[in-house]
Amino acid sequence: MKIRHYERSERIKGYLFIAPAFVLISIIGFYPLLRTLLLSFYDTTFIQPQSSFIGLDNYRNLFEDIWFKMSYGNTWYFTAVSVSLEAVLGFAIALLLDLKLPGRKWLRVSVLIPWAIPTVIAASLFQWIFNGDYGIMNYMLLKLGAIDSYHNWLGESSSAMWVAIIADVWKTTPFMALIILAGLQGISEDIYEAAAIDGVTCWQRFFHMTLPLTLPIFLTALMLRTLDAFRVFDLIFVLTGGGPANSTEVLSGYAYKTTFSSTQVGYGASMSVLMALSVFGVALVMQLLLHLANKRIEGGR
Repeated sequence: MKIRHYERSERIKGYLFIAPAFVLISIIGFYPLLRTLLLSFYDTTFIQPQSSFIGLDNYRNLFEDIWFKMSYGNTWYFTAVSVSLEAVLGFAIALLLDLKLPGRKWLRVSVLIPWAIPTVIAASLFQWIFNGDYGIMNYMLLKLGAIDSYHNWLGESSSAMWVAIIADVWKTTPFMALIILAGLQGISEDIYEAAAIDGVTCWQRFFHMTLPLTLPIFLTALMLRTLDAFRVFDLIFVLTGGGPANSTEVLSGYAYKTTFSSTQVGYGASMSVLMALSVFGVALVMQLLLHLANKRIEGGR
């Protein structure tokens, strides 16, 4: 009885310790989410203090809004391409940083510099690099003979999105590489030594040992970057502002403009809810893949 009483008292103490954090998270996270969900069912603006309940009309209007469809498609395209490139480059950089090279500590620090730079500054940097009048990209390509005249990279729909993707890949690939590097360093050297004795080639070691053993942490990094890329706002807002002709407009940017520029609060809230549901769906799929990867590793032991 004394042991049960002690366990109960310790459990209560634990709840009391986490109670302040739970209340804070509820105020900061849950309340705005609930408030946004409620606003999405109303026709309300900043100008009109009174709002009217319209049910699912805001959501029905979304699927008839051509600009919403474009921004939603742009968001998925930006996320898929940028995260795929970051995954490949991040894994390659992590493998390089895991080698016992001279000065690798300084190399690791230098790789993290792009990630440490604020996104607004990184976007301004790439805005200068790809400027159509005096950008260094045009200057270099012109000197190399790759182009005949200056190209307006950010002013054309065919290239503006790719500039945004390149900027995002440069900025956040170090984050992917850092997490994957932590997974690589968790692999015992004894496994590689035994494989070398058995005559395993480098490619066989990578596909049958390194990749499966780092798959859980790789999927974790992939999930974090996918969720972050899907919510991209500041990079696009500073770099292109969603232009030209909404070719780089993403869902968060369109929701921001709808809410604060057009003052359609309820309509903008419905976009935010749909974006949250999309992110939640992506997180569920990634969690399922992560669970399957962990089960596979546990089954192979």
